[in-house]
Amino acid sequence: MLAAMTTQPEQQIGVGTQDAFQRLWTPHRMAYIQGENKPTGPEAGDGCPFCGIPDMSDQDGLVVARGRHVYAVLNLYPYNGGHLMVVPYRHVADYTELDGPETAELADLTKRAMVALRKASGAHGFNIGMNQGAAAGAGIAAHLHQHIVPRWGGDTNFMPVVGHTKVLPQLLADTRQMLADAWPVD
Repeated sequence: MLAAMTTQPEQQIGVGTQDAFQRLWTPHRMAYIQGENKPTGPEAGDGCPFCGIPDMSDQDGLVVARGRHVYAVLNLYPYNGGHLMVVPYRHVADYTELDGPETAELADLTKRAMVALRKASGAHGFNIGMNQGAAAGAGIAAHLHQHIVPRWGGDTNFMPVVGHTKVLPQLLADTRQMLADAWPVD
């Protein structure tokens, strides 16, 4: 039986100094914090997740769309709901290493991602970019990936500011299906 919701925060013994804060536990984030599934080195054979995803089903790999040279995939640790990445199949670390067809398709899938996100979620704007190298904040520096993060007016609230927590309103599998259904075709 589910416990009834109360307006009073539950005080838990053993969690530190008791206070008026309610805790939102996100144990799934520990995998990211501890670097689970991170590559062990810079080569494709060093456990690069971006090299392994194309061999998975779209559902298992959270792939939204596949091109000839690049693919669009949901971020497993999203900044916002619908946070996509466009990733080349080829294991390259730097944007300057892409050839012409890869560069063109990366741009094309980025545009398509924006169209799909607007259609599926009504996104008002986007943060789009790449972190080139570990010093620039790339979580997986050895394999280039471009982030497409949808934004909405008023989407900043107290949770990330005070609680360092993002509230995501939908399961990743449901988000993947919604975006795949909204993906524009030629």
